[in-house]
This record gives sequence, structure tokens and C-alpha cells, in this order.
Amino acid sequence: MSAATFTLLQSDVGYGVAPSAAWQPLAARPLLVLVGVTGVGKSTTLAALQHTGLAYHALPDRRVLTDRLIIPTMLATSGAPLAPVTDRTQRFALTRAYREQHPGGMGEALNMLLVDVTQTPGLLLFDGLRGENEVTYAAQTLPRARFVVLDAPDVVRVIRLMDRQDPFDVIAARASTHAVHELQRFVDLDVEGAEALFTPEEQHILADLVSTGEATADDLRKALSIVVEERRHYDPAATRAALEALAPARTLVVDTVADAPQTVALKILDFLRTS
Repeated sequence: MSAATFTLLQSDVGYGVAPSAAWQPLAARPLLVLVGVTGVGKSTTLAALQHTGLAYHALPDRRVLTDRLIIPTMLATSGAPLAPVTDRTQRFALTRAYREQHPGGMGEALNMLLVDVTQTPGLLLFDGLRGENEVTYAAQTLPRARFVVLDAPDVVRVIRLMDRQDPFDVIAARASTHAVHELQRFVDLDVEGAEALFTPEEQHILADLVSTGEATADDLRKALSIVVEERRHYDPAATRAALEALAPARTLVVDTVADAPQTVALKILDFLRTS
């Protein structure tokens, strides 16, 4: 088997022409898929799941598939030299171009994977899908997949991206406590699209973190840019609605603000037992 027909991503996962009958497509395997944009709590949920003792084997995650499959494909298509792409804006542009050619986006990339059943016989886990197009493709082509949608408000996602771990109810109180701070501080951050994405109260919350010295304007600007840019490409509400319509019995929605990580993990365990 030549490298041109099969690409190994790790010892037990690859894509292309199966080198032997032991390499099975994901459609034949039990699979848990985490669904959510940056900052909803996927890493925290994974850590909590590990503490429950749930036995699973992690597939190459979203970033690995982007780096090893999607971006090289698009660079080769455009004739650009194959090199790592670290700038988030450039990465979004390349993944958007991939979606134009492959409407299922990351869902299609995931469906391309083959797994060696002799090395990984049990539950597989993928972190993670984001867009409506991705989950639609995955729900339709991966009949044994179970989907866990992790949800959190955009303002919480921004705060988490700045490594602020305050519970949302405590953070929300800041809006009234420090309302004397001018809202124009938020406008001065000059992040296009941010004002439309956050309510006045949420803008107060975020601007107050800078006013009180708990975060720098630069950190807030970077976190806002990530969240705003992601929302241009992914609509969490549409993603959730697609799964609830296509695979309601195979979908669990969890609020990572309302539930502690351990509670989220236990809900996932119950979901896997009963679905």
C-alpha cells in the first residue's frame, strides 16, 4: 500500500484506501461527537469525562484534521507551498474554501477516517464539530454516532478565552455594580461586529473587566475577535436545531454554565447508556 492511497494520522487512524479489513470506516463504529464552538467547555468536559472512568479512544481532534487533512488539501489546490498556517484568519479562509468544495466541511473530513479495530475496539470520541453543515453531514452518514452539544453564551465564551473562570451569575452582577463605566470603552476596542453580537449589559460586563484591571484591553480584543469571527462562520442555534431535527434520539444538549463539569460528564454517561 503506497503512501499516496493511504495517509496515517496516528498509529490506528488514517484515511484513504483501507490497508486491510481491520481498518473500518467510522460509520461502522460507536462514536461520541462533541459539538460546540470555542469556549463552550469542550476541554473541561473531556477532563471531567476522564475522571468518570469512561473508556473511549480519542480520534485526531478538529485542529489535527484541519492541519493534516483540510489545510494541506486547500493549499495543494491553490498551488501554495505546504506549510503550517497558524493565523486564525487565514485558517478560517482556508476552511471556508474547503467547505465550498466539500459542503459537509469537517463532517466530511471526519467521515473520511478509517480506524484499526484491532487497536481500538471500543467507543471512539471526536472533538469536535461546529457548524450546521458539519453536523448535518455527520448525522446522515454516521448512524452510530451520538452527539453532545455543549452550549454557553457568547459573553461567557469571551471571558473563558481570557482565562477568567468566574461563574456567569457573579460576572453578570458586574453590569449593574460598575455601570458608571462608560460603555464607549467597549466601542473603543474597535472589533467589527462585536456591538451587534453583545447586549448593552454584556458589553458593560466585558468593559468592566478592563476598567477594574482584571483583564487588559488587548486580551479582551483578541478574545472578542475570535468569538466574532467564529460567529461569522458558525451559528450554534442552527447547529443545535439541525441535530434535534435529524437525530433527536442521538443528541444531548448541555448548558455548561448551568451545570458543573462533573454534572455534564454524568449526563453524558447517562445519555450513552440510554441512547
